[in-house]
Amino acid sequence: MESIIIVIFVLGYLAITLEHSLKIDKLIPALIMMAVSWAFMSFGIDDFETWFDSSKHALLSNFDALNHDDKMHLLEETLLHHLGKTAEILVFLLGAMTIVEIIAYFNGFATIKRFIKTKKKVQLLWIFSSLAFVLSAIIDNLTATIVLISLLQKLVNDRTVRLWFAGLIVIAANAGGAFSPIGDVTTTMLWIANKVSTPHLFGYLLLPSLACMLVPTFLASRLQVFKGSLEVNKSEDEPAGKFSSTMLYLGLGAIVFVPIFKMVTHLPPYVGMMLSLGVVAIFAEIYSSSKFSLENLDKDGHSSPVHHSLSKIELPSILFFLGILMAVAALESLGILFGFADWLKLTTPHIGTEVATSEVSDLVVLLLGVGSAIIDNVPLVAASLGMFSEPMDNVLWHFIAYSAGTGGSMLIIGSAAGVVAMGMEKINFFWYLKKISWLAFVGFIVGALVFFFTRTLF
Repeated sequence: MESIIIVIFVLGYLAITLEHSLKIDKLIPALIMMAVSWAFMSFGIDDFETWFDSSKHALLSNFDALNHDDKMHLLEETLLHHLGKTAEILVFLLGAMTIVEIIAYFNGFATIKRFIKTKKKVQLLWIFSSLAFVLSAIIDNLTATIVLISLLQKLVNDRTVRLWFAGLIVIAANAGGAFSPIGDVTTTMLWIANKVSTPHLFGYLLLPSLACMLVPTFLASRLQVFKGSLEVNKSEDEPAGKFSSTMLYLGLGAIVFVPIFKMVTHLPPYVGMMLSLGVVAIFAEIYSSSKFSLENLDKDGHSSPVHHSLSKIELPSILFFLGILMAVAALESLGILFGFADWLKLTTPHIGTEVATSEVSDLVVLLLGVGSAIIDNVPLVAASLGMFSEPMDNVLWHFIAYSAGTGGSMLIIGSAAGVVAMGMEKINFFWYLKKISWLAFVGFIVGALVFFFTRTLF
């Protein structure tokens, strides 16, 4: 029965990886894989020899001795445990997405455009890379990419030049998301799971992430495509709006407040995110002069900016995360990931420095980063959570956060930021592979080398 579940997971994984070829949204195989895996676990509960207790992070010693009813009760408790942990991530993401959509409702991101005055390509490259790096740490790399490419389309007429800008934005956004607990969904997963803390994330990963952004941007700035100036498109200028700046700063401040709330109260991050969403929503309602009511809907079917923003969030992404995280939880519960981790520790040679406290070699984590460019980084990090039992703030978790967060830049389909850029600018897979991938790879390796230094400081 375990073999069947592994086959289901592998087939589902392949379908997710090949979603562009199959033309099937990746949320579909993720949800099917999750449901079928747990169904087979229920059917074969009496055939399993081991069970992994996620709350204690250890294999149960007496699982074989339990009767059928006790095993089913344990399965239900395990399912509920993983659903609760997954819901923490999903509710957190829902809150963050809604705040960003409220900012967009008030055209808050148009405020950023006022700060861009130059026409020189090199200067614009550094401005967009820096903005992507900073914004992704605050509003997550996916949203930062959407905002900046939308802004880029209003500033740059030449599509060929825009493709280059978009590629560097993807690299910078993924780098900026890696060192922030709210910047990338994989880092958020590690943070919510209490594997990394905000101060240590900044300490370990700020310099590596910065190097991962600066080196590709510097190399790109030497290329011919970024020489000279360009004609700035001013035909689509939009007024920022009366409350645009206010809502931008309020929304960004509310999201930044979440890690502070967690450190002060020791409550899960989604609680702070709901508080932040509530505060932002109050000002949104006041500024829009609308009442939070389901009556008297306007012509768009929304009675308030909050309702409008909730209708704009990426529910397919939320459902995908639900499916993939719960599918990985099934493998974890059977002890499969735990056994795989032990095998890695025994068979993979250590290539890191002696100061590394993790038993897992640097090579494994580097391969995880390369793997995240080929397949989705969310299941890779979800699997690592079930595979390894290192304590909070161990260098392993921070290296995983860096590798999974930045490694996806090496292919256009390797990260959410890359996929959305691909869709917005119709970037060709092989064009990105030829023009941008080498820059992302160099940045990834340089950042990893910087990490080997920063981890010696703690």
